[in-house]
Amino acid sequence: MAFGRLERSKGSEPMSDINVTPLVDVMLVLVVIFILTAPLLASSIRLQLPRAEAAQAGTPAHAVSLVVDAAGQAYVDDAPVDATGLAQRLRRIAGQHPDAEVQLRADAALPYGRVVEVMDAAQAAGLTRIAFVAQPQAGAR
Repeated sequence: MAFGRLERSKGSEPMSDINVTPLVDVMLVLVVIFILTAPLLASSIRLQLPRAEAAQAGTPAHAVSLVVDAAGQAYVDDAPVDATGLAQRLRRIAGQHPDAEVQLRADAALPYGRVVEVMDAAQAAGLTRIAFVAQPQAGAR
C-alpha cells in the first residue's frame, strides 16, 4: 500500500475578461437615436413670430414653408436661397403644384418691405395662396 498524496483537480479560474456585448448594444441604440434626431435639431430656424389672437393651425393639401429670419435671409423648406434662387424655386414649385399654399413665417423684427418682396416673388411665380403664420396669444383659446 502506497501512501501518497491524492491529486486534487484545480477549480476553475476566475474570469477576468469584461463582457462588452451589453455595452455595444447600448451604444448602438444611442447612435441610432442621435442619427434620427440630429436632422430635426439642425433644420430649425430661430424666429420670433408675431402673436395674434385668431391664429389657427391649418393643413392644406400641399404647403410650402417660406421662412424669412430677422436678417432678411429667405429659406424655402428650410433650405437657404438668395433672391434669384427664391424666384426659381418658387416657379418650379408652382409648375409642379399650382394650388400649393405658401406658409410665410417672417420674424417680428423684419422690416415690412422685405416681407412684401418675398410675397411679390411668390405671386410672380404663380403662387397666389399665401398664409401668414403667427403664434397664438398667451391668453387666447
